[in-house]
Amino acid sequence: MVFVCPNESLIMTRSVLAITDIRPAYTAQLAQRYDLHRFDQIDDKAAFLDRMGDKITAVVTSARFGLSVDLMDRLPNLEVITSFGVGYDQIDLEACRARGIRVSITPDILTDDVADTAIMLMHATLRKLVAGDDWARSGKWASVGPMALTRSVRGKKLGIVGLGRIGQAIASRAAPSGLEIGYFGRNPKPVDYRFFDRLTDLATWADILMLSCPGGPATEGIINADVLAALGENGFVINVARGSVIDEPALIKALETGRIAGAGLDVFYNEPNMDRAFAAFENVVLYPHHASGTVETRDAMAQLVVDNLDAWDTRGELITPVA
Repeated sequence: MVFVCPNESLIMTRSVLAITDIRPAYTAQLAQRYDLHRFDQIDDKAAFLDRMGDKITAVVTSARFGLSVDLMDRLPNLEVITSFGVGYDQIDLEACRARGIRVSITPDILTDDVADTAIMLMHATLRKLVAGDDWARSGKWASVGPMALTRSVRGKKLGIVGLGRIGQAIASRAAPSGLEIGYFGRNPKPVDYRFFDRLTDLATWADILMLSCPGGPATEGIINADVLAALGENGFVINVARGSVIDEPALIKALETGRIAGAGLDVFYNEPNMDRAFAAFENVVLYPHHASGTVETRDAMAQLVVDNLDAWDTRGELITPVA
């Protein structure tokens, strides 16, 4: 695409590096508008960067892949990163600021689907939906008899870790199910839910610990053995945040020893190569980081990536910036 640089009068063709395919139709839009290079399809990446690194002025990436500082260093004229997803823990914002690189994400669009999935996982975990499906599908219902009783959600205490956009959307859906809601965060918010300034206190109070906080160094491993012990043998963990927020060996140990009652997990530490120990637990419901995985939401996210890059080209600003 031919464009006018926001900071200059010079007309040029923007070269864009796509770290991944955000959505085929929208990646095709980018290819029509720009000199697009698919980094995931380049065999000799070092040779490509030697030849084209100084020509790349924009990067399209995702929350999963981000952009490493090492790769930033190979793109000396990079102006903008447009990311598909709400998380940016794989993008070093301080490094971007130091280089004058602007960054956008796709917030709000995925809030409803992620909140819906969080509630789905909560009900599926307590009511043992996957085990029940197997009980009926395998013929155990006919050959063995009724499956064991499950646990009701109604009347439980839901402790939300991170009451941001998604956390508040989860709370609004949880209240009609008859849950009492508390939350942990850096500061109290103007809401009617109970605030806890210590995570272990929230876990002690809660029956269900719902994780919807950002990833990154500040939250890495915050759900540790002490928090799980505070949650207790009748407690459940639901994670739609990032796999990094849970100390996974501690969670696996707690599940093996019955220190907690179960878990519903959409995210994992080493995706997609999750720890296979989770697959052995009947009291764990697994979902493949697919909370926002609907056609409608993913298309809207991809469109916002395209729109952010277009806004940068046409008026030198981003629609949904984080840096």
